[in-house]
Amino acid sequence: MTSSSSLSSAPSGPAASPDPSDRRRWFALAIVMTAAFMDLVDVTIVNIAIPSIREDTGASFTSIQWITAGYALAFAAGLITGGRLGDIYGRKRLFLIGIGGFTLASALCGFAVNPEMLVASRILQGGTAALMVPQVLSIVHATFPAHERGKVFGLFGAIVGLGAVSGPLLGALLTEWNIAGLEWRPIFLINLPVGIAGLLLGRKFITESKAPKALRLDLVGVFLVTLGMLMLIYPLTRGHELGWPLWGHLSMAGSLLVFLALVLFERAKKRRSGSPLIELDLFRVKSFAAGIAVQLTFGVGLGIFFLVWTLYMQMGLGWSALRAGLTGVPFSVAVSVAAGISVQKLVPRFGRKVLQAGALLMVTGLLIYIWESDHYGMAITSWQMILPLTVMGLGMGLIVAPLTDAVLSEVPKEHAGSASGLINTVQQMGNALGLGLVSVVFLGAIGDRLMPQEVGPAFAEAFRHSLWWVAGVLAVIFLVMFALPARPRQHLEGGDEPDAGAADIAPDIAPGNASEDAGAATDGVEDARKPALTP
Repeated sequence: MTSSSSLSSAPSGPAASPDPSDRRRWFALAIVMTAAFMDLVDVTIVNIAIPSIREDTGASFTSIQWITAGYALAFAAGLITGGRLGDIYGRKRLFLIGIGGFTLASALCGFAVNPEMLVASRILQGGTAALMVPQVLSIVHATFPAHERGKVFGLFGAIVGLGAVSGPLLGALLTEWNIAGLEWRPIFLINLPVGIAGLLLGRKFITESKAPKALRLDLVGVFLVTLGMLMLIYPLTRGHELGWPLWGHLSMAGSLLVFLALVLFERAKKRRSGSPLIELDLFRVKSFAAGIAVQLTFGVGLGIFFLVWTLYMQMGLGWSALRAGLTGVPFSVAVSVAAGISVQKLVPRFGRKVLQAGALLMVTGLLIYIWESDHYGMAITSWQMILPLTVMGLGMGLIVAPLTDAVLSEVPKEHAGSASGLINTVQQMGNALGLGLVSVVFLGAIGDRLMPQEVGPAFAEAFRHSLWWVAGVLAVIFLVMFALPARPRQHLEGGDEPDAGAADIAPDIAPGNASEDAGAATDGVEDARKPALTP
């Protein structure tokens, strides 16, 4: 067996195309998809256990927000860096480091003795996930030829949908079973065997890949990204509890200046050394820029919805974790079904209309949910929630899978890590923003010092108020989607003439340095021609 290191260090030159009969790349795909699924489940599995965590640890609402938002913030702050580190030091290496750290952090979460330790462990978990997750799309992008990527991204979309919404059911079962008297802790400890298996199998089946050009880590860019996000998210999360102090408003306004400084610094660094943290020239590709905007706003909507939905069912309606988890099953099934067919069947025929139809379906589901919650009040049942949740799930499924393909379709291979890092970063940044906004749209609508009999109706009213915000976000997404290509551009980097595809892309990415980047793009194609997983 040829080792990964020997392959990566082999002299450049003509190489055979990936062997279609080599099934090892599908084992590698299963491993990285399992890691992505583990991360997605971990994001949503926590929501369903929040009442149990709050009762067991005495955590405040602010601590609860940080248990979810802290993960999202650390994840978002580290994703671009994680993608770049994978480009520099090897995607397999960073994937293995990330999954190992994620497994360790999961153990610390499971054995946390107080809310502070749990929040700190969740932040560590988010940071290690930021090393692991960007490598997933990068490994897929570098391993599979373009003509297979539609199928792969369809699978990825289905996994994303399934992972994002099956977490509540899994969390409910683990919490209700109270395994060995551990209550909510198994929701984290379940990651241990999965993570260890991924670590061992990943070493065997994943082949190393790097960016063809030598790159350097942009530490100043890392600092500015992290600082800007903290200045924006922290005041949002603490604002309601602290009475919205002046420093919070100044911090949020100052974050815009930090992000402006980041853009200016990255432009200067591109001119000086050619190795910025964020490849700003990627935004010259219309499909990438529009897709990033959709990812950001979509993340905001999901961040708000999933947390307030859990609080509404368990703390408002008084349902058990298991009942709340089972209620989400129609959502899970609908997302998976729609994601599985959107890329392969619908998008090639109808283009961006599929994504816009998804946004409209989600808005329709939200409006039905608002009406039902108001009409049935505290007597609403799980059966009555099936219709809005199914409609919303179908809409979400139509968006998640083709959106990833659309954003990455015109990105050269040498920027795959940076691009996938940006995709995940903006969605997680949106998610963290949404979780922070829960203080405004949900907790802000609940009065202080409620009598016990007032809690349920107050939570139900705050839930409906929040859903109007989510519907507004999705209306914005629908409009932004008009900037996406009407028809997806197929097989840009693969097929029979990969070099032509690369040459078409390179001048659009970096017109100021077209010849150099065109050569890099060609190198990326040559690198992709090497056997992705050698026998």
